[in-house]
Amino acid sequence: MATVSIEGLSIKGISCCVPKRIERNRDVTLVSSEEMQKFIEATGVEERRITDESTCTSDLCENAAEKLISSLNWDKNTIEILIFVSQTGDYLLPVTSAILQDKLQLSKDCVAFDIPLGCSGYVYGISVITAMMKSLGLKRGLLMAGDTGAWLSKTDKSTFPLFGDAASVTAFELDAPSNKIQFDLGTDGSGYKAIIIPHGGSRNKPNSESLIVREIESGISRNQCQLVLDGMDVFSFGISQAPKTVNKLLDTFEIDKDSVDFFVFHQANLMMNKMIAKKLKLPSEKVPYSLKKFGNTSSATIPLTIVTELQEQIKQKDTTLVLCGFGVGLSWGTCHLTIDSDTKLIFSEYE
Repeated sequence: MATVSIEGLSIKGISCCVPKRIERNRDVTLVSSEEMQKFIEATGVEERRITDESTCTSDLCENAAEKLISSLNWDKNTIEILIFVSQTGDYLLPVTSAILQDKLQLSKDCVAFDIPLGCSGYVYGISVITAMMKSLGLKRGLLMAGDTGAWLSKTDKSTFPLFGDAASVTAFELDAPSNKIQFDLGTDGSGYKAIIIPHGGSRNKPNSESLIVREIESGISRNQCQLVLDGMDVFSFGISQAPKTVNKLLDTFEIDKDSVDFFVFHQANLMMNKMIAKKLKLPSEKVPYSLKKFGNTSSATIPLTIVTELQEQIKQKDTTLVLCGFGVGLSWGTCHLTIDSDTKLIFSEYE
């Protein structure tokens, strides 16, 4: 596992954007009301935000970015790096970050690239943008992270009621010499089939067979260009690896667990996250959840939880956080950082 500490960067703001449209799981007709009640109790997901078919992740990011840049009163020409972390870019190519650089009218000197990661993507993204800003001396940067359900089957009872749409933008500045952000990152590619879209890439190119919808089992139908998730494998991975990476981070950097104000985990599902917290012996008041209102929003879950669940606490004092993302890859990332009380935290809805 890669454990590293990066100094000199601070978070100036986090802006999250979700679609205005709310879909309540009790209204989903894929399963009986009794089955849906069990699903809600296990996952913790009561409702999700869903985009229309014409709205992409980049649209939510653009909205969130404009609000954050305005709130910070940043000159757009001073933003020197933009990283877009998502599995639902606008196109196979070019990179969506280039499109966003143009839409936001950032300088042509701005570094822009994509990272196609999911659930661990926010922490990975923080490690990449801070490392590049530190090593290259870049003063200001934007990390965008989020996904929409473009690749979900609406007839898959195991995934469709779990995932919601959201995007986030986090602003970083190279202005805090004494600040440290500490990371533990890792990958186990032997489990890559646990979360996969089988067709559409270069390995299995899309063809006439790819879009044929087939019933896999009762209540689960999808084509080969839609998400396949092995729930049991993902569950076992999450409850095993998440505690390990958190403990590795705390031990390596000699961080007192009690000194951490909150532990913000990827919002995978409630049962999994509660088991992770129990293994780590964390008090419930230190583990916030946003699952109930937004579902699993992939790489946006951590920043969305910070903005919607911790805003009042952060306003009161500088807040120490451990962030932990885990999932597709399979991969994981954990970091320890502090968010200042004057950090801009913005929540908006996209119409």
